[in-house]
Amino acid sequence: MPDRPLTPAGAVLDGPIAVVGAGRVGTAIAAGLRAAGAEVEGPLGRGATASDAAIMLLAVPDAEIRAAAAALATGGSVGHFSGATSLEPLAPHEAFSIHPLLAITGPETSFSGVPAAIAGSTPHALTTAEALATTLGMHPFRVAEADRAAYHAAASIASNFLVTLEAFAEDLAATAGVDREALMPLVLATVQNWSDHGPARALTGPIARGDDDTVARQRAAVAERLPERVALFDVLTDATRALAGRREVAS
Repeated sequence: MPDRPLTPAGAVLDGPIAVVGAGRVGTAIAAGLRAAGAEVEGPLGRGATASDAAIMLLAVPDAEIRAAAAALATGGSVGHFSGATSLEPLAPHEAFSIHPLLAITGPETSFSGVPAAIAGSTPHALTTAEALATTLGMHPFRVAEADRAAYHAAASIASNFLVTLEAFAEDLAATAGVDREALMPLVLATVQNWSDHGPARALTGPIARGDDDTVARQRAAVAERLPERVALFDVLTDATRALAGRREVAS
């Protein structure tokens, strides 16, 4: 293994690299970089100056990024892992960000093959972000500052809203004596179909077939058993009809 990790393009990560923040992200990033041969300090506690580091990584909550950056020694490159936060809270440091599209659970997390959105305040900062992501095994892509909120909202919809939707399905199924495990093959196959074919072709069910009577019976069941979810059902029905219309236009 080389003394300093090399990206496939040959860029060298000059160390040491300081990781500030000992939560799930910080411990996972530190472990991943060490495994790749990088010289890593930490995870360090919040408020660390990391004066010996050339690269400083802030794995702290979004609201604490500015304060953590202000405590750092100047002269190195500073990055955060937030998808929603701009680079502005890292000023006056040379700034970059890396946002892995992955639910990070702890030090055992593997970043291999994971897409990661990167940004940098200078060409060198952007190169540093790319080198770090590549060293961890990720596939970096650039997101402009003006697009950051839309990108992060898309990630939240794809991950968080999916869990909320499946909780709705699980709660309704439970009223019929059906547990979550029974829904799993359907959910997994649907996600795979969406991945393979896109949303329009992956769509099945009564709305896609134009079976309005079945949809009406489903709505009545929701109204009876989970009345607080009727509005959500209606919004999802309207959105699914619109998606079905896109499929018809495409065909």
